[in-house]
Amino acid sequence: MKFKKLIEKRNELVEKMNEMVSKADTETRALNEEEVKQFDAYNDEVKAIDSTLKLGLEERSMWNVEEENKETPGAKVDTAELEKRAFAAYIRTGAMDYNDAETRAAVNFEKGTNGAVIPQTIANKIIETVKNISPILALSDLYDVKGKLVFPVYNETESKIQCTYADEFKALTASAATFTSKALEGYTAGALAKVSKSLVNNSEFDIVNYVITKVSESIAEFLEKELLNGTAGKMEGVLSSNNVINAASGVAITADDLIDTQLKVPQQLRANGVWIVNPETFKAIAKLKDKDGRYLLNADIRNGYSYNLLGNPVYESDAMPKLAAGNTVAVFGNFKGLATKLVKDTVEIQVLQERYAEEHAVGVIGWIEADSKIIQPESFSVLKVGA
Repeated sequence: MKFKKLIEKRNELVEKMNEMVSKADTETRALNEEEVKQFDAYNDEVKAIDSTLKLGLEERSMWNVEEENKETPGAKVDTAELEKRAFAAYIRTGAMDYNDAETRAAVNFEKGTNGAVIPQTIANKIIETVKNISPILALSDLYDVKGKLVFPVYNETESKIQCTYADEFKALTASAATFTSKALEGYTAGALAKVSKSLVNNSEFDIVNYVITKVSESIAEFLEKELLNGTAGKMEGVLSSNNVINAASGVAITADDLIDTQLKVPQQLRANGVWIVNPETFKAIAKLKDKDGRYLLNADIRNGYSYNLLGNPVYESDAMPKLAAGNTVAVFGNFKGLATKLVKDTVEIQVLQERYAEEHAVGVIGWIEADSKIIQPESFSVLKVGA
């Protein structure tokens, strides 16, 4: 089956659907009858291609199983499966003893500083799951590099590098931009998950994916809180931004407050900006209307019926302060101005077999090395309500 051509065809159809919706959105109108009919036709064809691709993959997997069952000398080893098997054994026993020479040769699974440096495929799954859970991490300028990373920093709202015409035999005048620097270090953090012994000992239960999900959820919650709020002397959060809009009221926010917050960020950075608010603040914003009675918060059908506020996506986070007097209740910005370090090679797992024995449970700690710093201060602005 020619998967490549089918995928290309699918992408073309989706692009046409996006263009139709974008055109109607730009013209501030609904799709007309003919456009709706054409949109439905494209959508039906996309669904048909998806079904075909799924069936094709199932057929291919059946052939692959048959080929793998043939005991052919020199056959390719499924390293990912062997690493998963070794990781499951480590969770169940707390030891890294492999059952066979094939697993021992294929899996790089060694003791680290805090626990065991887990196989690369498992580490990748944990990091990708964390990014899927926390869009804030995925939106940041993410680095997977060991060691100290130093970035030059200056604020364009205070001083800006100038581009000017050059005259012959005349030197350019240096701009007044003042540079500082910020370094991404490697702060260690751990996420503890307790797993029932009944699940651990059940050979039919997928203990690896369960642990990956539980550890990833805890890591994502921690990183999201730090990327927003930060901790003194550790990771830096975007709520420490000096670009502050102060709302007059301590119990409510207005449309003008939100507009002022958005326009505090330079125009060239606003296009890819997003809003981050607490769910309670989101509810308050959802009720705001303009002078014509139209809601400021709009559903965006192009992105899974997510919401736009003043033309930019809105994300909810429990790590954001609630709508209360004196709190910073909203942040708007381009998160590429936040440099984040999260190194896959340093992800470690420590299994605590005895600590929770009386609870008939096993403790699993996921250790990470991370840091974050604002390297483009003008990328962010925050809204703070009155006292």
